[in-house]
Parts: sequence; structure tokens; C-alpha cells
Amino acid sequence: MAMFPRSAALLIATAFALPLASCAGPSAMTEADTQYVARDVNTLYNLAKDQLDNGRYTIAAALFAEVERQHPYSPWARRSQIMGAFSHYLAADYTEAIETGQRFLSIHPGNRDAPYVQYLIALSHYEQIVDVTRDQSTTLEALNALNELIRRYPESVYAADARLKVDLVNDHLAGKEMEIGRFYQRRRQWLASVFRFRRVVDEYPRTTHAPEALMRLTEGYLAMGIPQEAQRAAATLGANYPGSRWYQQAYELMQEHGAGPAAD
Repeated sequence: MAMFPRSAALLIATAFALPLASCAGPSAMTEADTQYVARDVNTLYNLAKDQLDNGRYTIAAALFAEVERQHPYSPWARRSQIMGAFSHYLAADYTEAIETGQRFLSIHPGNRDAPYVQYLIALSHYEQIVDVTRDQSTTLEALNALNELIRRYPESVYAADARLKVDLVNDHLAGKEMEIGRFYQRRRQWLASVFRFRRVVDEYPRTTHAPEALMRLTEGYLAMGIPQEAQRAAATLGANYPGSRWYQQAYELMQEHGAGPAAD
């Protein structure tokens, strides 16, 4: 599920895609043209940029890699690593984008472009987030990469966007917990369902799923014969989301079970 607008990453990356002085030559290349042929740095870099500009991202990535391989001590080798990672990202080859970016950071941890590379790594994880019905290990990797960006480069221009994405990722993870909780609830496996809804309330309290989780906790605790915990969940729901439909449902449930004072 692609959650990130690629146009933003493209606009950012254009700052790195500066051409060298020489002519790039013809753009109609194939992957066979990326095989090793000794070329000067100007020719190689401009060939790579030309392929990138024409949407041939896989070929561009291979040519940027050639710049680094043939001219490892050139200033353009570092830039080519960044552009290679970006080319892999545009080609939706996220594994290669992540690996290329991580290699850059391991070699140049203090480089001024390190925040952007960490951002690109985070986006490559973020683009692979799947819907809540599937395994969320990739979602957790995206969350870790975004938090790493915020931790290491809190003042960078990318940190603010990373913080927004962290909120979205947390909401997504909370949605997964809600799906599992509802699954158990439909089967009247109340303890298992309460565990999941409790986790949403405790670990993802600022997400859009928190009000429903509190209402589901009220249901679950009442079904388990623990009215005191049901009262506590309903009271929390009323204090934080008094106008929500979830509070209305919780209030009605408490009234039905003769626990009116807890829903006041």
C-alpha cells in the first residue's frame, strides 16, 4: 500500500541530480549498455542522469553504481550513491534502495546529505506497508526507520514529515490490533479481545482507533463479569470523547447492565 506521494521525494532528489559539464549522449540505452566499459566520470554520471530523467530507473541505478565503481575517489562517487538509492526507490526496488542507502550511511555517517539518505531509507520501508489484514513486520520496520531519522536528525527538513508519518504508521498498527481484537470478540473469546483493545489504549492512545477500543473494552469487561473495569473504560471514554458515537454505545451498555453511575 503506497502511502507516500512520490512527487515530494522526486522534488527533493533533484537537488542531487546535477549534471556534469559534458554531454550525456543518446538516451535510448538498454541494460546491456550498463555492462563494464571504462568511461570518464563526466560521461558515466551524465548517462546515468539522462536515464533517470527519461524514467529508466533500473538502468540509471546501474550506471550510478558504475560511477562509484570506476571512480571511487571522485566527489561524484558519493553523489552517485545517493542517486543510485533514489533510482532504486523510483523503480520500486526498495530492498536495493535500502541497502544502497545504508551502505552510504556506513561510509559517510557525517555527510551533510545523510539526513536525506536516512529519509529515503525510511520511505522505502514506508512504501511497503500493507493493509491491516496482513503481517505488519514491514510496518514496524518503517516505524523504526522513521524514528531513527527523528532521533539522529531532529532538526533536519525531513524530521517534520517523518513525525507525521510516525502518527500514520501508529494508526495503522493500532488498526491491526483492532482487527485482531474484533476477530476474537466475534468468537466470544473475551480475554484475548480485551488484551488487544487494551494494547491499543495503552500503546496507541492518540490514534483514531482509541475511542472504539475503549468501547470494545467496556463490552469485553461486561461480558467477562468485571463491571468495575467496564466502568473505568467507559468513564475514560466519556472524559476524552464525550461526543463520539462510541461513548454513546458505551453509555447505553452501562445503563443496560445497571451501572449508570460509571457512565455519568
